[in-house]
Amino acid sequence: MVSKAQRPKVTTGVTTKKITGCGNLYVTINNAGNEILPIEVLARLGKSGGCTYCQNEALTKAITIGLRYGAPLQEYINELKGIQCSSPYMWPEEERTLSCPDAVASALMEYLENYKV
Repeated sequence: MVSKAQRPKVTTGVTTKKITGCGNLYVTINNAGNEILPIEVLARLGKSGGCTYCQNEALTKAITIGLRYGAPLQEYINELKGIQCSSPYMWPEEERTLSCPDAVASALMEYLENYKV
């Protein structure tokens, strides 16, 4: 059985702002200090609360658990990319997001490309 990595007391990471149909989504990807592999993903949707907040928190907690057990980052990107909600953010094209999960996938993809994970 694969063991779960523990979250260190101090993490470092990057936060990316993604524009969604629900507002600004801030996706934070943290790693364990000197390591590049992410150990935690967080997402906050502007000033929202309620259901949208809960769904994003649940999504990122599930991603975090998988990462701590060694799941490849690319698997999350493959599964989340392209999920569309009823109010996608379509313009400008380079910032297009189809949903909050699609925005999280986009932030993970940027992390993967920028840090060569």
